[in-house]
Amino acid sequence: MIQRSIYSLFSIKALILNCITIACLPIPTGATHVNSSCTHPNHSNTCRLNIMSSKTYEQDGEEAREIAKYLPYFPFKGIPRFYDIGGFLEKPEVFQHIVDIFVKRYEEIGIDSVAGLDARGFILGPPIALALKKPFIMMRKQGKMPNSISSQEYDTEYGKRSGLTVQRDKVKKGDRVLIIDDLVATGGTLSSAVNLVHMLGGTVVECACVVELKMFIDPSEESGLPSRTKLFKSQNIGHVPVWGLISEDVLTAEAKLPDGYVDDGEEH
Repeated sequence: MIQRSIYSLFSIKALILNCITIACLPIPTGATHVNSSCTHPNHSNTCRLNIMSSKTYEQDGEEAREIAKYLPYFPFKGIPRFYDIGGFLEKPEVFQHIVDIFVKRYEEIGIDSVAGLDARGFILGPPIALALKKPFIMMRKQGKMPNSISSQEYDTEYGKRSGLTVQRDKVKKGDRVLIIDDLVATGGTLSSAVNLVHMLGGTVVECACVVELKMFIDPSEESGLPSRTKLFKSQNIGHVPVWGLISEDVLTAEAKLPDGYVDDGEEH
């Protein structure tokens, strides 16, 4: 997670573009940087250009707490707190900042491809893959793609789901694959994706999500919650790391619901 002082031309350009937005996001305590000033053409305030030579994006750190303001929760699908990524997707500067964080992390770690999970992983994965100049792989629900293999059915916080699929020629033996989704809870969907990569001979470098619900990592038996740790161990994938930028601890932005709001999420 510690970023070395090696930046591609893209990374430097991304940092500059990120600085000249209306809302400049905070820099983590302890980061080393050089400063310059920049002015948004439609805004009178100036902001500093901070080029970090040593960077750790910790879960729930300064960047995460700022991004969390744009992740409101709704009562949806029978879940009291359904976190809506639409909140940051409508803010280009926030969305770009999230992409930049992921790009810097995986430039350092090194990957061969990015696999996005149906469906929100299709929003987050492509800009990260493009920035890294790596292939993007779709992992879809069954019956959507030709020449594909399927994983076994799996459980989620919503109930049981049929397995995910991936096309047979997208992952080659020895490929280092990054799996991307918006949120990890029980880990059922991620486990399905990990197994697909392994079936084709690839290695999962990491499963990365914007939001990680820590309550499901290793809950007590008394809680009655499913355990992601036990699930991964039961499938012999306990060695695969999961990284989330933001946890429920800082996701406190409650959506303002209109009068007559109805939970119209699909049945599960």
